[in-house]
Amino acid sequence: MSKYEELLEEFETYGRSAAGVKSVILMQYISQRLHEGMARYNWVGFYLMEVSTFKTLVLGPYVGSFMPTLRIPLDKGLCGAAATSGETVVVNNVGADPRYLGSDIVKSNIVVPIFVKKRLVAELDIESYFADTFTAPEQKFIESCAALVGRCMEKEALAAAGNSGTSN
Repeated sequence: MSKYEELLEEFETYGRSAAGVKSVILMQYISQRLHEGMARYNWVGFYLMEVSTFKTLVLGPYVGSFMPTLRIPLDKGLCGAAATSGETVVVNNVGADPRYLGSDIVKSNIVVPIFVKKRLVAELDIESYFADTFTAPEQKFIESCAALVGRCMEKEALAAAGNSGTSN
């Protein structure tokens, strides 16, 4: 079993283990484990869609060696590009991409949008101090991690919708 498969299985098991694991706890767990387990992942985190405006991404759970941008408008940066396109953005040389907003020590960046019912709700963002970090198999793995979080968020949304119609 590959490292990718092992980690995905671990994340899926963790997500099912504690009944009703909240997506924010799963995000923190995934951030921590990817940062620890993948040598070139120097910063791993999530940005959440600001629900009041749907125009800004707000920093969520993260692990890494530098302070990230706290709020990112959808028309800025690689995170904004992924949000507006609805597609994964992979840049293996951020110095050559004028959209990149982060640290000068970062060389590679991948941003994967997370959807619930076709609406952007979050993004998984990983940055590396090494050029050419994100290969096609790595992209598929990171997209699978993001999809797992999306499924967890969708379950939460369904549970909240089901509970909102009940009375005590």
